[in-house]
Amino acid sequence: MPDFPGGSEPPPPEHPTRVVTLHGELDLRTAPALRARLDGVTAGTCPDLVLDLRPVSFIDCAGLGVLCRVRNRVRARHGRLRLVVGGTQLPRVLRHTGLAAAFEVLPGMPVTETAADRAAL
Repeated sequence: MPDFPGGSEPPPPEHPTRVVTLHGELDLRTAPALRARLDGVTAGTCPDLVLDLRPVSFIDCAGLGVLCRVRNRVRARHGRLRLVVGGTQLPRVLRHTGLAAAFEVLPGMPVTETAADRAAL
């Protein structure tokens, strides 16, 4: 079984990629609603999820906790999670918290995701 960054395996082709764009601040105030929404997105088998974090302006430990929860849920369901980050802020936060190796981090949106199911939060 191949090992992919973030511990995720690509899902079978019948499971479409879902792209969820997160906006604003991922913090203690927004974490509960975000957690509930992403729990719904990752409820099925073999979820293939791309979280577009480029519009995120701030993330604290509660926001990082939500990302870790999503990663664990996707992994438990044999899916794949990718984080799209822009700039240097979020990669630096992930690196300083020791979480950089826990996620598959992309600098931009994968070209193959153009026809993906999109949602914005």
